[in-house]
Amino acid sequence: MNAILEYISGPALGAVIGYITNDIAIRMLFRPRTAKYIFGMHVPFTPGIIPKEKDRIAGAIGNSISENLMNKEVLEKTLLSDEMLEKIRAAIDEFFYTQLHNDETLEQFASHYLTEQEIGTMRESTCDEIAKLISAKLRDHAIGKTIAHAATQHVIDKTRNSMAGKIHAERLIEAVSSPIETKLAQHINEVLQEQAPSMSARIVYTEADKLTSMPMCELFKGHEQQLEQAREGIMSVYRTLISDHLPRILESINISKIVESRIQEMDMEEAEQIIISVMKKELRAIVWLGAFLGCIMGTIMTVINI
Repeated sequence: MNAILEYISGPALGAVIGYITNDIAIRMLFRPRTAKYIFGMHVPFTPGIIPKEKDRIAGAIGNSISENLMNKEVLEKTLLSDEMLEKIRAAIDEFFYTQLHNDETLEQFASHYLTEQEIGTMRESTCDEIAKLISAKLRDHAIGKTIAHAATQHVIDKTRNSMAGKIHAERLIEAVSSPIETKLAQHINEVLQEQAPSMSARIVYTEADKLTSMPMCELFKGHEQQLEQAREGIMSVYRTLISDHLPRILESINISKIVESRIQEMDMEEAEQIIISVMKKELRAIVWLGAFLGCIMGTIMTVINI
């Protein structure tokens, strides 16, 4: 019996020691979280390795992610892969299909993404800018001249048709047409100079009200070809954005700094939970590996002693 215990006790003790020492070593990666002192003397290995080297680890992880996982080559390959492009194209098609059956008005649809105040501000600023452009065009003197010429020419053509063959009438028409057209152009321009801003605003706001009150399905219906063109346009913009502007975007985001700052701000308890949740299986394997190696060492020592 004693011989059996002698053979068993060595490997068993080694396994227990290996298990406990590895478990303690893993725990000491995170704990204690602060430095400990006894009679004013610093206790070795406090704080734990990760709390002690937190800033350095944060910087190293940030640089590693930025240089190896989130660099231009990796992101461009992923974001421009056939699989990703197909997902984006499918998402656009699904959006268009949904809107073709959407009874919400444009204003109701926009309310899912913008506040009522934001919608009102956007509507007002857009209408004002369009009204200003139209007003500026209407107040151009060439507009009055064009309208006067078209109106005068129409009257002349009608008059000539009714007085065909009358030479004196023809001469009279030719004599008065030019001054009439000039005077008419002048009056039209005067009216437009005064009324163009209010006329433009009234027209634009009326049309804007009609547009925002129109159901989404009506806006999309009958424009299937344009929707296809819009989809390809969006895809083209996406490709250009990734190909030409990705480096600038990454530079402005500074992924390395974001990751580093987030790790530095993270509470050590939170960091421990995250690491353990990710590597729970691997850390547990290390503990049991310690038990296994301890068992082997115990066996060897038992054999040697015997």
